[in-house]
Amino acid sequence: MYDLAIIGGGPAGVAAGVYAARKRLKTVLIAKEIGGQSNVSGDIQNWIGTVSISGIDLATSFRKHLLAYAEDVVDLKEGILVKSIEKSGNGFVVKTTGGDFETKTVLVTVGSTRRKIAVPGATEFENKGITYCATCDGPLFASQDVVVIGGGNAAFETAAQLLAYCKSVTLLNRGEEFRADPVTVKKVLSNPKMHAVLNAELVEVKGDKFVKGVIYKNNETGENTEIPVAGVFVEIGLIPSTDFIGELLKKDVYGHIVVDHQTQQTSVAGIWAAGDCTDGLYHQNNIAAGDAVKALEDIYVHLHTK
Repeated sequence: MYDLAIIGGGPAGVAAGVYAARKRLKTVLIAKEIGGQSNVSGDIQNWIGTVSISGIDLATSFRKHLLAYAEDVVDLKEGILVKSIEKSGNGFVVKTTGGDFETKTVLVTVGSTRRKIAVPGATEFENKGITYCATCDGPLFASQDVVVIGGGNAAFETAAQLLAYCKSVTLLNRGEEFRADPVTVKKVLSNPKMHAVLNAELVEVKGDKFVKGVIYKNNETGENTEIPVAGVFVEIGLIPSTDFIGELLKKDVYGHIVVDHQTQQTSVAGIWAAGDCTDGLYHQNNIAAGDAVKALEDIYVHLHTK
């Protein structure tokens, strides 16, 4: 019987694992891989304390930090997937593709996946001009023309960020109106380097070794237009990786786990959640790690006051 099962190996899961080790909580950390979404980023410049680091190197650093304290306290089970969490007596059973684990408490840090574009060139040019993280990769496109796909707040916030260093930003919104807050839309569109197109549906990404341009269709006229760009920033939503939870925990309409933001406790006593899989307002590596540490502190109190 473990004190804690951590599900997920991104910044939230690893941060919780390090704290669990230092607090001597017998823990199993279950993850498909260490690093989470950051693994696909070529250059991360906002991980506090590190000026610049690749996603692969950050994942290596995560593993090294975790194992430095793990000893016989934290068991790392990498390369397996969780199938379900079930209540059992005074604890839970976490059922995985690598066996079942009994635990007193659970911390879910499975993150989310970016909803991806599905057009010709989308697979070929991913990480070769197509990116799903402006914060991670935006500065790589300084002084270049780029396009943002989407029309919600995330898309406009991405555009605002890119305007700080890109030559121009074109936003393609498939619908006939933007979903972002009107104040945000007005502010971003006031920048002379910014251009937005309504009823514009991306139909193809073009290039050779890297992205060279995109083709979009005007949904009113059916006419196709090609524009030259070096980068394609996709902001069409996130999909929380919470399907395995089923109806066990309360989730919002998007599938995010609803938590108490003071403690990260979920709707079920004994289960906490942190990071991008929760209904937190902002999702970033540093925030995920902080939320997980908050959860771990609450889990420690829970285990020692029962």
